[in-house]
Amino acid sequence: MERKVGTVSRGIRTPIIREGDDLAKIVVDSVLEAAESEGFSLRDRDVVAVTESVVARSQGNYATVDAIAKDVRAKLGGETIGVIFPILSRNRFAICLRGIAMGAKKIVLMLSYPSDEVGNALVSLDQLDEAGVNPYSDVLTLEKYRELFGANPHPFTGVDYVSYYGDLIRQCGAEVEIVFANDCRTILNYTKNVLTCDIHSRARTKRLLRAAGAQRVYGLDDILNESVDGSGYQERFGLLGSNKSTEDKIKLFPRECTPLVLDIQQRLLEKTGKHVEVMVYGDGAFKDPVGKIWELADPSVSVANTPGLEGTPNELKLKYLADNDFADLSGQALKEAIEERIRQKGDVSGTMASQGTTPRRLTDLIGSLCDLTSGSGDKGTPVILIQGYFDNYTN
Repeated sequence: MERKVGTVSRGIRTPIIREGDDLAKIVVDSVLEAAESEGFSLRDRDVVAVTESVVARSQGNYATVDAIAKDVRAKLGGETIGVIFPILSRNRFAICLRGIAMGAKKIVLMLSYPSDEVGNALVSLDQLDEAGVNPYSDVLTLEKYRELFGANPHPFTGVDYVSYYGDLIRQCGAEVEIVFANDCRTILNYTKNVLTCDIHSRARTKRLLRAAGAQRVYGLDDILNESVDGSGYQERFGLLGSNKSTEDKIKLFPRECTPLVLDIQQRLLEKTGKHVEVMVYGDGAFKDPVGKIWELADPSVSVANTPGLEGTPNELKLKYLADNDFADLSGQALKEAIEERIRQKGDVSGTMASQGTTPRRLTDLIGSLCDLTSGSGDKGTPVILIQGYFDNYTN
């Protein structure tokens, strides 16, 4: 019988993952137990995805704020440090800021506005227009910001991040000065030692700062990129992708994960005879249309993946074919014509018939689907099984 269902995304429940657990075994066992319980079977090119959080937990990839402070002090001198372009997040950045402040005598905190890199707003565009402020050129002191805009608590959490970050720095024993600007080079008017905290634009920011005469320039990806006194670390991303674990400890992004995804793939092949693709995923890449928040606070959607997930979709737009190439057909004749075109499509990149298909990497698309399926709360499904993703109208 012809299949009537396309892509299916399932959250797979697992035991609570602890440091040192055999994660590959847990993932494989959980997927197979779910298949037996729910009455489905694995197929070739299914995708099993594991959230980065449980991978890092199984690796024991944790560090304390003291380790952050020691690394910051060693790399940036321990005096006045410019901390620029952080995201506004209690979970993602506040605990990192504690360690950073403990490693300096004074922090000059430079916040981008009207929002941070991922869309958390400090002020609305309408407020900027009314005040006659140009965010591309104007530098605001804390006093000027308050005079023009007052308090602007986060619309979802109710936190005034300007006050929250300032108070946190002072509680850690450092002085603080807060300014608002969008040109990274502005910070050099206050200090030549800079820690840039942006995620996806960090390479450009570092380049501009060095060219403008900064003395020391580091990014969050340069902090805890090596172990400090036995701490966890992430050699490529440092503090990027970290999350709060306790009040004085963070969970870092997982370390090398390629052996894990290959191990899971091999174990599933041995147990089922099916060639399943596997990935470790972080934040999905999508934007909230109401809060304007861009989800991607991790440095990468795909931490690691099997080779079969490389590349971009190669798809034809069905509505284009129906409305153009086969506009004179209907019913079974239309169905057969479209199926035949799909079977013979070859590489369709750049053709009119592929116009409107999503030009993104497979790992970003699949990782986003996984993130939406798993959620970030108490669903208890850190493993996602996606079936039918690589199917098309002919399957």
